[in-house]
Amino acid sequence: MPIIKSAIKKVRKDKTRTARNKKRELALKILIKKARLDKSPKNLQAVYSGLDKAVKVNLIHKNKASRLKSRLSKGASSAKKSPKSYSKPGKDQ
Repeated sequence: MPIIKSAIKKVRKDKTRTARNKKRELALKILIKKARLDKSPKNLQAVYSGLDKAVKVNLIHKNKASRLKSRLSKGASSAKKSPKSYSKPGKDQ
């Protein structure tokens, strides 16, 4: 345990900051998981907003946010494309 008054205050502040960061981290994680499962534009917009806010409060690095946005949008664009049916050439059906 710290003895100095300022160190005691720092421990108190660190506890509240840790709790706040954990809450934000959990909320962001849930948003990302939802977006990965359901690739709707509304979910992507919510994740983008959450990532930008996380960068703003230094929860994650801006490059990590950019990387996550890129990967999520890539997944969303591939989900939009309809699967093509291929048939082997030379076989009549």
